[in-house]
Amino acid sequence: MQDIVSVEWLVLAALCTATAALAVKWLSPTQQPKRMEHDLLIGDGRTDAVFLFDDTTLIGWSSGARKFIGEHAEEFSWSKLRDQLARSYPGLPQSPSFLKDVGPLVLSGTEGADSREAHCEWIDGVIRVQLRRSTLEEQNKSLDQELTTLRAAVHQAPYPVWLQSEEGDVTWTNLAYDDLSHKIHGRDVDMVEPMFAELDEPKSSGRPERTSITLPDSDKKLWYNVSTTETEAGWLCHAVDVNAVVDAEIAQRNFVQTLAKTFAQLSIGLAIFDRNQQLVLFNPVLIDLTALPASFLSSRPDMLTFFDRLRDQRMMPEPKNYTSWRHQMADLLEAAAEGRYQETWSMPSGSVYSVSGRPHPDGAIAFLFEDITAEITLTRQFRTELEVGQSIMDQMEEAIAVFNKDGTMSFSNEAYHALWNVDPEASFAKTSIIDACRIWQDVTVATSAWGAVRDFVLGTEDRNPWWSTIQLRSGETLTCRVCALPNGTTLIRFHPQDPVTLPPEEQKFLPNSATE
Repeated sequence: MQDIVSVEWLVLAALCTATAALAVKWLSPTQQPKRMEHDLLIGDGRTDAVFLFDDTTLIGWSSGARKFIGEHAEEFSWSKLRDQLARSYPGLPQSPSFLKDVGPLVLSGTEGADSREAHCEWIDGVIRVQLRRSTLEEQNKSLDQELTTLRAAVHQAPYPVWLQSEEGDVTWTNLAYDDLSHKIHGRDVDMVEPMFAELDEPKSSGRPERTSITLPDSDKKLWYNVSTTETEAGWLCHAVDVNAVVDAEIAQRNFVQTLAKTFAQLSIGLAIFDRNQQLVLFNPVLIDLTALPASFLSSRPDMLTFFDRLRDQRMMPEPKNYTSWRHQMADLLEAAAEGRYQETWSMPSGSVYSVSGRPHPDGAIAFLFEDITAEITLTRQFRTELEVGQSIMDQMEEAIAVFNKDGTMSFSNEAYHALWNVDPEASFAKTSIIDACRIWQDVTVATSAWGAVRDFVLGTEDRNPWWSTIQLRSGETLTCRVCALPNGTTLIRFHPQDPVTLPPEEQKFLPNSATE
């Protein structure tokens, strides 16, 4: 039995020896410090001084502990640490094993210890000592840093900031406020008096209010948006420089006024819609042409509402039904956005408008309304007169042809068409005097009259009126009379009549050289 017990003790002793060897190798000062130092650098170890001891032997440390250890870490021990820290941290135990018995210790440092605390504890055979700032000191330091940052941010802000009491006195200002106050009132100004006196509106509404300050000895104004915030110390006020915004608004307003004055002189109604299809600009002529009230146009209606109102006012062609109207409006907007909308609106009242849509930058669309009633009426009247004149000339037995100054035929009647068996209007090409002379020569006996007619039409000869006798190959005799008309045009008439029967005042014969 004793032999068995002896063997067991031997086995146990061997296991303990192997375990101790492994532990010594793992905690060997020649290999471990780098690993332990690397681990300690995580977290608070980057700034705090941390020491790890195996009994009295130093086995690891943080970067913050180097100033205590020096260059020879292998010679540093618990006793040397205690010698350095005993005055700053009274109560540091002489033996580290004391911590195993009493538990963790927190030792407050003296004034010479830079207000640090020493935390000592025993953790599974390893003694850990950490020197760190107290929680209160860390908080105070953080607050000091935050206060310094806030002071710098507010004092160096590019716009005026100040604190104003309930009585209206200025109790604190930043540098921008001081510079502006000295610029306005000089160096001897009383800083208690507020530079922005009227703050009732921003205080009551909580919204920024635009206000101005007039520079001394000039009419120039400095514009600011002033906002206020109520605090325990009073009203904290901010003034943001908006001079660039005000200048831009004035320039834009002047530009719009210039455009409005220009558009007001136009005889064409103008309606401009922005990218959201809302009316942003119109001129007075649009009110006269569309009969839409100014209040409606000033309310910035959208495009569909605008054209709906025109339809209700019967100021555009009436659609067959509302469904087709919607489709028509969709097509109208699409065509206007592409710049290809151009239509003539005939109103029930008899007025006629020319309406066109044009795209503008940034998705805007402009519509132009022009009253062309007078032009259309005049054109229709002129066309009617031409048709009546043509009908009258077609009823005449005398064949008539009119040639322009350039020698092209501009008019002929039915008698002319029947006489020469031609229809100049059936051809796309214009009939010239040369073409006409060839036709005449083909059906008449040879005569020099056609050359004289050609020269007369083209203006190369004297343009005094004359007449000549022409004989058709069929045996019929014609009288050809030529006379000049205004603007270089020429009238040529053909009539089957004997020359001797003509009135005496018209018996002006062609020179002998031009007759047979």
